[in-house]
Amino acid sequence: MLRIFETDPDAMPKGSFSDDTVGRFHSGRSVNGLPEALSEWKATTGDPEVAAAIAQLLGGQPVETDSPNENFIEILTDAKRIKVVLSGPGAVTSDMKLWNGSVLIHHCDGVEFLSPESDKGIACGCPRLMEDRKANAKSKRGPSPSIQVMFRLAEDYDLGLFRFQTSSWKLAETLHEIGNALDKVGGEALAELSIELVEYTTKKGRDVSYFKPVVKVLKSWNDAIAEPSKSL
Repeated sequence: MLRIFETDPDAMPKGSFSDDTVGRFHSGRSVNGLPEALSEWKATTGDPEVAAAIAQLLGGQPVETDSPNENFIEILTDAKRIKVVLSGPGAVTSDMKLWNGSVLIHHCDGVEFLSPESDKGIACGCPRLMEDRKANAKSKRGPSPSIQVMFRLAEDYDLGLFRFQTSSWKLAETLHEIGNALDKVGGEALAELSIELVEYTTKKGRDVSYFKPVVKVLKSWNDAIAEPSKSL
């Protein structure tokens, strides 16, 4: 069986990030310099107490790595699905990026450039259709999605804010649905963050499988905590 994976760009980090998060979740990792998709979530943090709490909730063992990044403690969890709390529509954001090594050479929203400042607002020239954008990205002639999800763990809300970042085209295709669902809730929302296996056979008889990240908005967080035994 031919396996095609949509991997997490966090497996090949491009610099460090400064934000108020206590850790990150990943749907992929780098093994001997090669990207590898994961069927269960990987979490990273720089705080041993946060790492221990994640392991207790989701399984796995905290392991200190030689990563130069601030989130150097890794937990390969046993969880394919995680209940999370999204703060609202702004919890899921997306733009388009093309990197040359560690240098960002194209940054847009699919219609206009977002950076550098001198190009901001100028038409970026990206195709309108998703399939054409994917083709350009595959040939390194265009940007890929850069999707960021900011969330708290529903089972340990006060543990802190986490971030998941991905370039998944499959998730990009559903962003409008996620946005509509979050708009409908209006405030904090209980959601499920999952890694799903997709398998199918092409018309030519080729077996294909890959993992994709999925964000599913479930209900208002206020409604969820009103009936915790039924919601979490």
